[in-house]
Amino acid sequence: MRLERRFFARDTLQVARDLLGRRLVRVMEGRRLAGRIVEVEAYVGEEDEASHASPGMTERNTSMYGPPGHAYVYLIYGMHTCFNVVTGQTGFPAAVLVRALEPADGLEAMRERRGGRPDEQLTSGPGRLCEALGIDLRFDGVDLCAPEASLFLEVGDPVHDERVANGPRINVRGDETAVNVPWRFYVEKNRYVSR
Repeated sequence: MRLERRFFARDTLQVARDLLGRRLVRVMEGRRLAGRIVEVEAYVGEEDEASHASPGMTERNTSMYGPPGHAYVYLIYGMHTCFNVVTGQTGFPAAVLVRALEPADGLEAMRERRGGRPDEQLTSGPGRLCEALGIDLRFDGVDLCAPEASLFLEVGDPVHDERVANGPRINVRGDETAVNVPWRFYVEKNRYVSR
């Protein structure tokens, strides 16, 4: 069952934590590629100096301003795609970066797309998971809740609190708060977590 928009139209930190265990699904050429979300990072508001929204609305970050339940997809280093889910209320820039998946469906197709790398390296990082699932800039702004969407999230199996860890986000810049705020959530001891 697909996640509904109301799931995303909530506090970003709560959505980030609750995304753990949900499934990210990409239907590509009739094949289902999917994985269980095991690591995420939250980015909240223009005051968050690590957020792409810190300079205000730009052509690159427009999707981050809503509505909730849409994708915010961008390139880093000019070559790696990153996938985020927009959260909160329309007009307020907030999103959750999906950092890692535990592969579930379409493993052979993911292996092909990732050049035969070991399974632990298929989706253990934001760029890797986008390559494995074929998520590119065409998905920026896409409605993940639309019935016909080829990229969406499913209910999956929520992760119990005792298995959830959190800490600072990885490789971010900004003030001390941006660098140290514990807005990275992950499933403890999962081999697909990026670090």
